[in-house]
Amino acid sequence: MQDKKIIASRRSTLKAITALAGGTLLSPLSFAADKSYHFPQGFLWGAAVAGHQVEGDNVHSDAWLLENVKPSIFVEPSGAGVDHYRLFAEDIAMLASLGLNTFRFSIEWARVEPEEGMFSVAAIEHYRDVLKACHKHKIKAVVSFNHFITPYWFAGRGGWEAEGAAQLFARYCSKVAQELGSMMTLAATFNEPNLARLLFGIPGPLSGLTGIPPEKAMLAEAGKRAGTGKFSSWIFGDFDKIEAGLLEGHRLGYQAIKAACPKLPVGLSMAIEDDQAVGDPAMRDRKRAIAYEPWFKAISEHGDYIGVQTYTRALVAPEGQLPPPAGARLTDGGMEFWPEALGATIRYTSQHVKLPIYVTENGIATMDDRQREEYIQRALKSVADCLRDGIDVRGYLHWSLLDNFEWIFGYKPHYGLIAVDRATMRRTIKPSARLLGAIARKNAI
Repeated sequence: MQDKKIIASRRSTLKAITALAGGTLLSPLSFAADKSYHFPQGFLWGAAVAGHQVEGDNVHSDAWLLENVKPSIFVEPSGAGVDHYRLFAEDIAMLASLGLNTFRFSIEWARVEPEEGMFSVAAIEHYRDVLKACHKHKIKAVVSFNHFITPYWFAGRGGWEAEGAAQLFARYCSKVAQELGSMMTLAATFNEPNLARLLFGIPGPLSGLTGIPPEKAMLAEAGKRAGTGKFSSWIFGDFDKIEAGLLEGHRLGYQAIKAACPKLPVGLSMAIEDDQAVGDPAMRDRKRAIAYEPWFKAISEHGDYIGVQTYTRALVAPEGQLPPPAGARLTDGGMEFWPEALGATIRYTSQHVKLPIYVTENGIATMDDRQREEYIQRALKSVADCLRDGIDVRGYLHWSLLDNFEWIFGYKPHYGLIAVDRATMRRTIKPSARLLGAIARKNAI
């Protein structure tokens, strides 16, 4: 920790975030509870899930195939998830009972179009029921049309690398928007389409995952199972081609949704870290140019809002991204405990995108719910400071509503406001959920 650079002041939040924008390395901030802040009327308070991570049995998806081939880099398959596909009404009612007013979820393309060109009436009606449950409880629905996962037939034809991928996505978007768009409050084409660049775009401890033998073997086996001999999925493939396909997919998907529902705000959600330069800021600036700026341009040209998704800071040195400092406070996911990262990334985003900002994900993996309570309060104080300075932030959606499947890490990380016993699927509300609900009811912190 860089103790000599701590900014100690009761107004340290604004000063620190301004310093972060310039790349200064700081230590965690303490906050004085000397003033309350009332959020704007109509501010969205909620929690988020993603279909594949909670629904279970998403058997026509690319992820399902990758989780179940051998070898696989997934530590365990998603299986029954946390049974949200069956228990969605209970989960939405529980969210509403806490005092939250917004639910973010994804519609699973693999369920809606399990075979190319074949749209499932049953799946569409299921998601109509999810939206009806939101309306019943006066919950606003924030819907991602794609949260990483694609149908296995799409991945088997080359995924986002293949010719015509964006057009296929736009066709799916058009179908869903025509059927369900009028029931949505906000829509997003993609969730974190920049994630691969963020993880692997510059040298560092995480770079180089793609291309390791277990992954190559997993993709080769998936290609055999798909019957095409090829398989490109999510962050597994040629990043340059995948990014080009996603950028075009966003443009065409946005146009398709807007054509069906002109008044529905459509954007996308981005993964953004609080990048702090250690020494020369050139590598930090390179990371930003690779991981964020192409998508800032895309959303500015075709978008009505931007979703910011932040969990921690990143220390970026001339040699690449560094691991958390020795002795740093870590979450169960191995990230540095740094709630103030959220305010910094909101400020950074507002400098590049002149659209309303929603926090569409923010949270930590921890079994100690007191840590989550502290994280929420400190993160929200940083949001309040952004609002005080005139930045147009319109909502805070916590990740996640439920403890769920966390991709290659399986079910070990616990991000949820609500615990799930996977043996019985029983839900238990955590104190942090009640804290966030109380803040939402008061619309103040």
